Amino acid sequence: MKTVLVLGPQNTLADAIRNLLDANLFRVLPHSEVWEAEPLLRQGFIDLCLIDAELTSIEPIRMVEQLRSLAPQAPILVFAGELRQEWEEEAYLLGVMHVLAKPVRGRVLRALIQRLWPAGTVTPPLPAELRAGAEERPATKSSTSNSKHTLEILRDFSGILCHSLCSEALLRQFLLLLREIIGINRAAIFLRPPPSSLAMTVQAGNDRRMHAACAIGIATGLLDHFDLSLDSGIGGQVFHHGHILRVQNEECRRDREIQKEFELLGSEVAIPIWDRESLVGVAVFDGRLTGEPFTSEELSLIFLLLEQLGLAIKNTWLHDQLAANHQIMLDILNQTGSGCLVVGRNLEILHANRAAQLLFSRSKNHPSGHVEFSDLPQPLASRVFEMLKAGQPEAPFKYRPASAPGTVYQVNISQFRRQNASSPNAVLMIVEDITQHEKARMFEIQEANHRLLQTMAAQLAHEIGNSLVPLSTHQQLLASKMTDPEFIQSLTGVMAEGVRRIGRLSSQMLYLAMTELDRTDAIPMRELVEEAFAEARASFGAERSHLSFDEGFTPPPLLGNHRALRHALAEILLNALQANPADPHARVRFRGDSVSNGGPMLVVELLDAGKGFTPEAIHKAFDPFYTTRPVGLGLGLTVAQRIVQAHQGHLEIATLTGVPGGAVRLSLPQTTPSAPAPSRQGAKQVLLR
Repeated sequence: MKTVLVLGPQNTLADAIRNLLDANLFRVLPHSEVWEAEPLLRQGFIDLCLIDAELTSIEPIRMVEQLRSLAPQAPILVFAGELRQEWEEEAYLLGVMHVLAKPVRGRVLRALIQRLWPAGTVTPPLPAELRAGAEERPATKSSTSNSKHTLEILRDFSGILCHSLCSEALLRQFLLLLREIIGINRAAIFLRPPPSSLAMTVQAGNDRRMHAACAIGIATGLLDHFDLSLDSGIGGQVFHHGHILRVQNEECRRDREIQKEFELLGSEVAIPIWDRESLVGVAVFDGRLTGEPFTSEELSLIFLLLEQLGLAIKNTWLHDQLAANHQIMLDILNQTGSGCLVVGRNLEILHANRAAQLLFSRSKNHPSGHVEFSDLPQPLASRVFEMLKAGQPEAPFKYRPASAPGTVYQVNISQFRRQNASSPNAVLMIVEDITQHEKARMFEIQEANHRLLQTMAAQLAHEIGNSLVPLSTHQQLLASKMTDPEFIQSLTGVMAEGVRRIGRLSSQMLYLAMTELDRTDAIPMRELVEEAFAEARASFGAERSHLSFDEGFTPPPLLGNHRALRHALAEILLNALQANPADPHARVRFRGDSVSNGGPMLVVELLDAGKGFTPEAIHKAFDPFYTTRPVGLGLGLTVAQRIVQAHQGHLEIATLTGVPGGAVRLSLPQTTPSAPAPSRQGAKQVLLR
């Protein structure tokens, strides 16, 4: 069998060559760099080199030079899609046999190979034992006997597979099989420490040493205290150079430490164990049982077998790491107080931790704590079933079992879905007991409501008391001054003010208690603002207060609750007048806004002439009973916000650049009635006094 080395950035050319050539006659080895195949090239294991490169730069020429220095006798073919004459000539001068154009043409490649090896010179490989005894067996031996012997060797090799998850047994079976086939005398395999996992840690510096994993013919006591280093000795030489090391090599003769290690192990050759990416370990061997040394072909075969063994060892490490991590996760799940259940596609319980077993297992049916899907309560089982079948995500929810009144569970159900799968293949359900949390939360809510009730009672008593004091004073003087015109006039004013204050307080309480509003009125916004300002001016009690509009935008009429919106605007405008009692002035600006929450918005900005809102006032302006004045309940903006939100709008404290004073921005959806009110046209600024 001939070995073909294919060098290229991808495996495309290697796959094409493998499909063209007879697998019984040619072995195709793909590599991306020359140094990866250096051990094979130095040992003369490569019979043909194919390079996949564009002859447009110096890099392919350097690759040819490296190949020619490592394997002078190996023919070289170059497959290129783009050529330059100077580089093509340089390739031929360096010894390239042919430069072929892509794509690969099967007839041309086969013709070139036939010139290299005429028909009959390439023969299928024989197993090692068959080659060793080929001369001893008579030529007339039946094919049935050969097939039987080959099947016996394959059976012996397949025996290694049963130990694929136990590296120690795998290595021992491999060494015993090598002794049976090739006749090795003494052998030892040293491995690097496996990669660390959640359950394993590697001590500092220990990852630079290789420990004995298996040996035959060598005393166990010796290997217990003998390691190979990656920095010096046999391990360092193999790690840095990557090729087979013989005791009679020049580098071994110059290095006393290498000679000493070979003497201690009673060995003559060291072969690296690669996993095609990195060094896994080193195998050291003595000669044959008969005392004869190994040939180069036998060492090359052992090198390739050890490479496959390295891949098996790496897979064993990955399995051990996965199993350790899996056990750690199981231990974590068992220690957590939340119940964790994994339910498969066919409604089988794939995993249930201890908390889930305590929650759902029925001891009379499953004494061992085993949980089945039928053990789940119907509300939980139905949700799991719907998620597995429909694949729709499920929001976290609370579950209150009928068998345990007062107990509350928080349930989260998550999907496990393979890539590009249309439905989940499993779900994870986490059930957490939040009974104490719910009790604490309800207690906090009750305490908050109690504090709010206390504050409301105190504020209401204070506001009603302020309204009743003038009335009580006049009631005491009523009998003696009933005929006094001045007293009658004062009594009339006090009664009007008391009724207004108590009526405003009553309206605020009603709007705070509302659940919904009838929004069927066609409201002309400009007239609504004027009505609200008149109401605010009556509450403020100053005739010199005035309102101005910034023209340029005519607000459309909206659908809403006329009375509620008027009250909300009156509360905002009253705050604007109270912001500067010396110059009670309010300014209104209308504008349209871009699409928000599914539709266009009408924005109303109400500006005052005061000092503006403090940072604390901006943060607490809409909190109930927050006020910066000695009188009033502090419910004006709270009620206004509640009314605006009932209209699907938004109320906020605005910060406008270049505008002195405070500003409140009111945004309402532009739900235009079927018969819009007529628009207004006016001057640049209109004053209402």
